[in-house]
Amino acid sequence: MFPLSTVVFPFTELPLHVFEVRYQHLTRDVLLGSKEFGICLISRGWEVGGHDERVDVGTRVRVELAAPLEEDRWILVTRGIERFRVTSWLDDAPYPRALVLPEPVADADVPRDVLESTFKSVKALRRIQSEFSDGWTSPCVDLGLDEDSSAAAWMLCAMSPLTLVDLQLLLEVPDHRSRLTLLRDLCDAKRSDLETAMRLDDAT
Repeated sequence: MFPLSTVVFPFTELPLHVFEVRYQHLTRDVLLGSKEFGICLISRGWEVGGHDERVDVGTRVRVELAAPLEEDRWILVTRGIERFRVTSWLDDAPYPRALVLPEPVADADVPRDVLESTFKSVKALRRIQSEFSDGWTSPCVDLGLDEDSSAAAWMLCAMSPLTLVDLQLLLEVPDHRSRLTLLRDLCDAKRSDLETAMRLDDAT
């Protein structure tokens, strides 16, 4: 297990710089084996040093690229595979470990119109957030939807400029229809808040 201050979704890519000794050990072990490990959000604490608190729903990832650096550091490129739920945390020596069960989504196929409507909400939020933050937080770029509907649903979550708490909520929803409904609601609410803030700013 590799607890992080980020939320990873299936089908999405995550680069990692491995420099802490325990995760150097983890990297060597997984590269000699399945090339897979779990990532979960740290709910309280820090990535470095341990003694953190972690959520119980995370994502299994596979190493797609491993580049060794000096002093046994690594650059890894990983891709999410599937969700899991931790049933029991084990001892952290030599690195965090847990017993997990896979949590596949209840509906692999999502209607295109549901994806498209959610896509519009995500793009609208990214656009106004880009204006509100001078383009630093969420640059407005040309986005596209994957042809695989399940992959597209997860990618929409990953590209949405929401808080870690909101992203973790999205990861934990059991089915894509409910997940995309929640994603639209979150994006629309945040966009409305930003529009209100912009109007108040203009008024002053």
